[in-house]
Amino acid sequence: MIPLRYSDGLIPVVVQDASTKAVLMLAYANEEAVGLTLSTGFAHYFSRSRKKIWKKGEESGHVQHVRRILVDCDEDCILYEVDQSGAACHTGHPSCFFRTIEGSSVSEKVFDPDKVYKKTGSR
Repeated sequence: MIPLRYSDGLIPVVVQDASTKAVLMLAYANEEAVGLTLSTGFAHYFSRSRKKIWKKGEESGHVQHVRRILVDCDEDCILYEVDQSGAACHTGHPSCFFRTIEGSSVSEKVFDPDKVYKKTGSR
């Protein structure tokens, strides 16, 4: 296995829909989160704000089944090719990249985050 280069214990993870090739999100993972992703087949990340590992979809049910993990040439960034159930973004949009730099939305919400996250108050 290729040794990954973590910076301050984390590595950026670009997430791409395996079928459409749309970029869904950017997150970070530590070595344990990458190991969980490899062992379970579901995307795991490290939350920098909550300082803990999380499984994508653990609250929303919108999980990411990881088909393949690619490593960039410098071994300091990885790409998860995933089958996404539901939306990737906690805002309810299919992708976290749903706005132009001018602020225009380029997609419709798939779900209402206030309803999905009201039980925990977190996103």
